[in-house]
Amino acid sequence: MKLFFLRFFTWWNGSTFGTQLWTRRFGEVVGQDEGGNTYYRTRGGKIDPTLGFERRWVIYNGYAEATRVPPAWHGWLHHTVDTPPTEIDYKPREWEKPHRPNMTGTPAAYRPSGSTLAAGRRPKATGDYQSWTPGQ
Repeated sequence: MKLFFLRFFTWWNGSTFGTQLWTRRFGEVVGQDEGGNTYYRTRGGKIDPTLGFERRWVIYNGYAEATRVPPAWHGWLHHTVDTPPTEIDYKPREWEKPHRPNMTGTPAAYRPSGSTLAAGRRPKATGDYQSWTPGQ
């Protein structure tokens, strides 16, 4: 029963019940990435009259986090390229790095030097700043 309510009311734990119905009725599977995310488009590549192009969407494997979409699939989802990575021999460029999850809000988040949350002590001021004192 709990799983039913999670599917019905939450969108961040995978797809909702409504998305599953829409996908089953109007969508076709285009492919899947190495993270288990499944990519869809309107059946037969039909053009949506409201949008003027075909609808494309992803159903995440687990928590819905947009940064989990690889660069090749991102280009296809946003209509930058017409052919999905499954139909072409896609090779990532040398500057494309493997996915790293968004660590914001976790202990592993990036904290630059000088941050009040960074480990250690904050460096002393260099003398280029003079604090304000009331009455001066």
